[in-house]
Amino acid sequence: MIMAHVILERVFDPPLTEERHAAFSEKLSPCLDRNGITWIRSHLSLDRSRLICLFQAPDAGAVRGALRQARLEHERVWSCDLLEP
Repeated sequence: MIMAHVILERVFDPPLTEERHAAFSEKLSPCLDRNGITWIRSHLSLDRSRLICLFQAPDAGAVRGALRQARLEHERVWSCDLLEP
């Protein structure tokens, strides 16, 4: 199966705490596993108000489905091409 790179964008108000991040990860991880999704990396803004995550997944719909299963909000989920030097 060909896997896509998928971006998740999420905004936090108030800013994301370590405790909320741990709870977010705990809820999402089993849903990612069930949907054949691999977390690659995340970037958290210095003010902890924006999070960008990169996944390898069948498609963006699979990531959206995992987020629904985990009952987690998000702003955007979209497939992308990975460009590296």
